[in-house]
Amino acid sequence: MNKYSSTFLTLIFFWGLANINAQRISEQFKAHWFDGRAEISSYILSQSRYGENREGTAVMIYVTEDFLKKEQVKANQKSKETLPVLKLNRTKKFRTGIYPYSIMSSSFSQLRSPQEVIKSSASIQEWCGQSYLQMNHKEAGFNIISHSYFEGEADENFTIENNLTEDELWNLIRLKPHLLPQGKLKLIPSLESSRMNHKKIEAYLANASVEVNEKYTIYTIAYPQLKRYLSIKFLTAFPHIIEGWVEQTVKNGKESNSTAKRIHTERRRYWNENNNASKKLRIPFKLD
Repeated sequence: MNKYSSTFLTLIFFWGLANINAQRISEQFKAHWFDGRAEISSYILSQSRYGENREGTAVMIYVTEDFLKKEQVKANQKSKETLPVLKLNRTKKFRTGIYPYSIMSSSFSQLRSPQEVIKSSASIQEWCGQSYLQMNHKEAGFNIISHSYFEGEADENFTIENNLTEDELWNLIRLKPHLLPQGKLKLIPSLESSRMNHKKIEAYLANASVEVNEKYTIYTIAYPQLKRYLSIKFLTAFPHIIEGWVEQTVKNGKESNSTAKRIHTERRRYWNENNNASKKLRIPFKLD
């Protein structure tokens, strides 16, 4: 994969996301991702929460499917009303002392040009309560619905200006990593991080960079205002499997780091593997 200069990619970004994604997906991508299976990757997780690191697991499930753009949901069957998307479901599970945390984020990127995010969501469950965020791409901007048990975050419904989102960049890595934006840009942080850190959902100034090696590529995003930094490591070669990530935050002068490292990856039709006999298929993922 060729490394584009920071200046050139920054110019491309400011031409607009539609222009960035104007290219069609490759035949290599179609052959791999339209085989009727999903890609499941498990990770060993070290999640920082309440000033301490917690051991846990994370799972990333990538799959292509048919999507109803108007209703913003997965279609039961393909039709003239549907469009193909690349979907990522990302989960984290860990414990804080006596009680568990469960986090799930989803993002849907359309595969027809322009290959932009259509919908993102995030939910967080723990013994104190639960939170849910959903962001839908509309002509007028991103419509955001938020529900939370925290004061000041409950039952919100508002619209923000369309911008590139952190959540969709995880999909762009799998689609066209050579188009990852670099340099200074405006970026909407992940819905998960916004809710976990109780930050206003809006676009923030960020700096992004790519480090390409023969085997691995590292994509780094820094948010100076938020004092938050994210590095995603993935295979340079197709299909660009994500090897892990590091998320660093600084609060009150104290630095915390959350990390994930890949354990195992398989491509499976997991939705058909829901009987008790299929429990053995979890063994290689080391999730139990």
